[in-house]
Amino acid sequence: MSDSPLTTHVLDTALGKPAAGMRIVLERAGDGGYEQIAVGVTNEDGRVTDFIPADEFVAGRYLIHFDTADYFATTKRETFYPEVAVLFNVKDPSQHHHVPLLVSPFGYSTYRGS
Repeated sequence: MSDSPLTTHVLDTALGKPAAGMRIVLERAGDGGYEQIAVGVTNEDGRVTDFIPADEFVAGRYLIHFDTADYFATTKRETFYPEVAVLFNVKDPSQHHHVPLLVSPFGYSTYRGS
């Protein structure tokens, strides 16, 4: 289990397995736009569990960029979506936030997980 208040899990639904090795960038909205605050790469189980320490996780708007182009290139597949960007609000940073992604070369979905 993770101490990070924000985690993600990427599943490659076309292959029916975790999307290992996908680069993910986390940004937070500020006065001057979005600022990159963390970068991670999914592990063998398709997870990033150590994005941000709890003391740096504050209320606000966040953006996660999933680098699907490079991931699909490493698996020798083309994709219609070179990137998936998920924008979400954090109202209570004391709660755990899990943002999973289900992805295939021609579709994706996301939801707030637990």
